[in-house]
Amino acid sequence: MTTPNSRDTTAGSAAAPVVRCGAGAVRGRLEDGLAVFRGIPFAEPPVGEARFQAPRPVRGWDGVRDSFEFGPPPPQESGFQGRRGVLEGPTGDDWLTVNVWTPAPDPAARRPVMVWIYGGAYKLGHAGSPGYDAQHIARDADLVVVTFNYRVGIEGFARIDGAPANHGLLDQVAALEWVRENITAFGGDPEQVTVFGESAGAGSVASLLVMPSAAGLFRRAIAQSVPSPIFSDPLAEDIAAAIAAEAGLRPTAADLATVDPRQLPTAGETLTTKMHQYGDRWGGLAHTLSPFAPVVDGEVLPTTPWEGLAAGAARDVELILGHNRDEFRLFTVLDGQFGKITEEDAATALRRFGPRPDAAKAYRTAFPDASPGELYELVNSDRVFRMPCVHLADAQVAAGGRVHVYELTWPAPGLGGVLGACHGLDIPLLFGTFTADLGNLLFADVEPSPEALALSSRFRASWTAFARTGDPGWPAYDTERRSVQVLDAEPTVTAYPEEASRRLWEGHAFTALTLAE
Repeated sequence: MTTPNSRDTTAGSAAAPVVRCGAGAVRGRLEDGLAVFRGIPFAEPPVGEARFQAPRPVRGWDGVRDSFEFGPPPPQESGFQGRRGVLEGPTGDDWLTVNVWTPAPDPAARRPVMVWIYGGAYKLGHAGSPGYDAQHIARDADLVVVTFNYRVGIEGFARIDGAPANHGLLDQVAALEWVRENITAFGGDPEQVTVFGESAGAGSVASLLVMPSAAGLFRRAIAQSVPSPIFSDPLAEDIAAAIAAEAGLRPTAADLATVDPRQLPTAGETLTTKMHQYGDRWGGLAHTLSPFAPVVDGEVLPTTPWEGLAAGAARDVELILGHNRDEFRLFTVLDGQFGKITEEDAATALRRFGPRPDAAKAYRTAFPDASPGELYELVNSDRVFRMPCVHLADAQVAAGGRVHVYELTWPAPGLGGVLGACHGLDIPLLFGTFTADLGNLLFADVEPSPEALALSSRFRASWTAFARTGDPGWPAYDTERRSVQVLDAEPTVTAYPEEASRRLWEGHAFTALTLAE
């Protein structure tokens, strides 16, 4: 654990903001009109006896703790384009930390609070990644933004004996509890908290909506590109056994704790390359890229988000749900498959991932002019991101809740424009981080145009207006008109643009994936 440092290392220490949290005082920095605090622990390091367990309350400290640097990334696998699990940044075991951007740490200010949850297939991610620099959101809208780390991969989502399910989701609950207890001192209003996240972060938001332990911790929620995979307990246990076997261990907390947490992700990474061998037990999941997802264990996560929302679990939470038009294009490009998908590839994907036995015929009838590559991307975009979003919106409406739906159709300019409105494009647009992380690819060798900057500003204005008032600036969604905000160079409100896909998936139920017996 990083030792608190009572010595101020900033220039002009008299101006450095100091805030007293429940565990002790922290000192931040003044950065372009914002007070920024990084790496504040919200739980004890999850190592030793705390490994794989629910997060434990952080011990207090004396003096003033310098909060200048992001906490260490949680241990994780490699990512796309060779990004390694050992990310640049501080090292140590203090993975469970929060970061705060605030216009002023004035307890009387009571500004709206936005809490970001990063994505990464539940196996990657770090709140300190440059792409999640929240300064533009906080400064543009005069509100408080919080980001935090949570455990990913085996440390956060493996279903093992001797540990609760969904420890990564429990980290998120603990971070939100920290916000409730401490954010007033940073100028935020604990009664006006909005959680927002993308991809696995959006799946986390969706899970939090139906988790009893998260009830009352936020008022509004934004889920960008909600992924479909949710695991049943038996499937998750079988996957954990396969991961442990790669390390020559049993799937128990005691066994897995004998391996250094920075080395253990290798077992999950190895399994990912072999998942296709488990098709007889894991079904279509065996042909995907991640063996991790939230687990419906009946306790931490009692049901799937789709079932929970339909039953009214989040009826009083105002929502924004949405997706990008060309979600799966990112993965075909990164995998070197773009432009190379054959008729056989498309037929296999339609058979394996389609919503019904006649999916191949149904898709070809609905999209008669689509090429094999387009059909391949359509069924994968629909299965993983687009239809889960629409079904979640339908569930919220059915329960009497309020939801606003969007689709991003503006194409990424990088790589000659082949990426389209792909997965992840909403992140640099929302944060204004065009040259960081994924933005480096999506805007590769292209200066953000006035059009891109205007759309980025519009994104932030809508998201922050929603956090402040519950109204993002377009009509609420219902199952008759299906009004959706299309985010493009010229934004419009129209009936849901992907109606052909919606009809194909109309009778499909997104349930917890099961283990084939």
